[in-house]
Amino acid sequence: MSERFAIGATLNLESAKTALSAGLAQIAAGASVVDCAPLTQFDSSALAVLIAWQRAARERGVTLNVLNLPTALASLARAYGVDALLHERH
Repeated sequence: MSERFAIGATLNLESAKTALSAGLAQIAAGASVVDCAPLTQFDSSALAVLIAWQRAARERGVTLNVLNLPTALASLARAYGVDALLHERH
């Protein structure tokens, strides 16, 4: 299993449960980096999924690094006051 996985193009309320499960499986297999470059459509559910993934990684003793977070999603994270939880890397 790769230490890096990518988010799909859409992460919203309709796709959050599936995305959450897929990411948790990646993290359980040792992934420590999620690439958000493909992400073009999202809502606040994306933040909930990213934070849940962070929590799961932390429980395994690792930090999940977030790459290529879309600017609009980063702004939403700042608005909600959760940007520090995302461990975004450029």
